[in-house]
Amino acid sequence: MSEIELTILDVDPRDLYGEKNSKINILKNAYPEVSITSRGQKIKIKGEKKSTQDVKGKLESMVKLLKLQKKLSNNDVEDLIKGSHAQDYLLEEEQEGGKSSSTAIVHGRSGRPIKAKTRNQKKLVTLTETNDIIFATGPAGTGKTYTAVALAVRALKNKIVRKIILTRPAVEAGENLGFLPGDLKDKIDPYLRPLYDALDDMLPPDKLNYFMDNRIIEVAPLAFMRGRTLDDAFIILDEAQNATSLQIKMFLTRLGPTAKCIITGDMSQIDLPRNQKSGLAKAIRLLNNIEGISNLELTTEDVVRHRLVKAIIQRYDQSDRENEEHKNDKSKQ
Repeated sequence: MSEIELTILDVDPRDLYGEKNSKINILKNAYPEVSITSRGQKIKIKGEKKSTQDVKGKLESMVKLLKLQKKLSNNDVEDLIKGSHAQDYLLEEEQEGGKSSSTAIVHGRSGRPIKAKTRNQKKLVTLTETNDIIFATGPAGTGKTYTAVALAVRALKNKIVRKIILTRPAVEAGENLGFLPGDLKDKIDPYLRPLYDALDDMLPPDKLNYFMDNRIIEVAPLAFMRGRTLDDAFIILDEAQNATSLQIKMFLTRLGPTAKCIITGDMSQIDLPRNQKSGLAKAIRLLNNIEGISNLELTTEDVVRHRLVKAIIQRYDQSDRENEEHKNDKSKQ
């Protein structure tokens, strides 16, 4: 048997342990053979030598990640236990000597470095350096929109562009919301909320309000892009699977000579009426192999939301494949 006592320094134990010790409980569930007791800044670990050393290493990684990110989520703890995204992040930091700013896309409101966490997110960052139009598709939770917004904010801060334009089709997600009260802004804001959420995470409220009031950052429905020339701007078309072929063509032909554009979408979540076809797949197919246009497909391996999101997506994908196979078998009969 082995017993280790750790003293937690330089971080708030409440942030490390989680509400009602939720993060410690994740460790306990992962290592049921080990006794883990936390009190104040002290943590006692008892058990077989190898297991106690493993738990000690995980706790030390949790402290390092909390210092680097200024926060630590339950998902981060689960990732560290599995050796997933959070572990990759820490290894990268150690290789860089802890200089987190060197690979940060941008720094968020709390000074936390916002970085690409997965291989394909890193590829998206690289592709923006050599391409003016990028199609980034993949399932929910892969960080498509968040990474794209971070890249846009970086371009604005570095004065590569003079403005950011964020747009998405105003399509209801399988629900009829009926009459919405308020003026036009009040009616369209619910559709654009995910874009506002990303901006809120990256810019202080006063600066964000200034940018919005002076139209340096513009968030608008896709229909509002018609007739405009979008130049000297970083433009993101989000949820492009809900745009028709004509809408995507209209959007792409708005781009001015010095514009950069990222188009994100998830072909498994099309909310268009049944009599309308998504134009995203067609656009990717037609514009393939054009210099300056690139296509990136993210997968469930890039999911950075709750650990269950990946499992949920995989089950739905499996069900869709089985349904498709069943249809094909029936058609052959």
